[in-house]
Amino acid sequence: MTNGLRILDPYTFTTLRFGIAALLFTFVLWRREGKPALSVEGRGLLAWFMGTLGFAGFGLLVFVGQRMAGTEGALIASVMMATQPMLSLFANWAIKRVPPRPLSFAFLTLSFVGVLLVVTKGNLDEAQRSTRHLVAAAIIVAGALCWVIYTIGGTFFTGWSPYRYTTLTTLLGLPGLIAINVVLVVSGHIAIPGPSQLKIAAPYLLYTAFVPGFLGVLFWNIGIRIVTPVNGVLFMDVIPVTAFAISAFQGVVPVRAQIIGVACTASAIIMNNLYVRSYARRERQFATRSVN
Repeated sequence: MTNGLRILDPYTFTTLRFGIAALLFTFVLWRREGKPALSVEGRGLLAWFMGTLGFAGFGLLVFVGQRMAGTEGALIASVMMATQPMLSLFANWAIKRVPPRPLSFAFLTLSFVGVLLVVTKGNLDEAQRSTRHLVAAAIIVAGALCWVIYTIGGTFFTGWSPYRYTTLTTLLGLPGLIAINVVLVVSGHIAIPGPSQLKIAAPYLLYTAFVPGFLGVLFWNIGIRIVTPVNGVLFMDVIPVTAFAISAFQGVVPVRAQIIGVACTASAIIMNNLYVRSYARRERQFATRSVN
């Protein structure tokens, strides 16, 4: 995305990317489940809301923030993605009325300390002069929260396969993306890309549409149905590791404070997951003893 966003603005890039992915999703769903699976069955409004959050909200906010952050945008965005397990605590609290456990707030604090270290490189004085990076990080976190809500939203579509949820939410999320592009073009904030721009951007568009846009989103929704959202978002910890490794090969080497920050965020997420599991296990054991 770092290279692609140098050629196209994030709004056009995101719309084209998910437009291509939507065609692939539709073809796969039609072949697997037939034409009836394309019906929303009276759940169109909720599917539209989830699709708008997942693709217009997540896609645009993350890439706008990444572009704003410049050369380190990929590193910062990757760590912001790793905050999703902690954001899911608040999302579950708001959506399903499941409050976080007391110790989870301590892990939440540690997680965001790690994020702060990555964004500021451990130099808080420098952070005051790096407002752009802090604003970019806040925008990316807002995008990450959109994806968390989209992930949890899949649990409300019982009876729908992951293929169906992915396809219909993508299709219903596209009108929001297109509307945003139209408004920005008419207002003069962005320009319609020319053929030469599209030709140069084509490799980046096709890759991000097929690999993370099609395969990534589809496999994510399939996996979430198997391991549940609480466990699934743990895999967001993989993103900073791969992004830091690839960026290092490209010459953007993270400093020690950023590596420590990633370790703090990852450790907080894993410890919170273990803590929640342990708490749930003790509650089940207590309930079993009470019944006996």
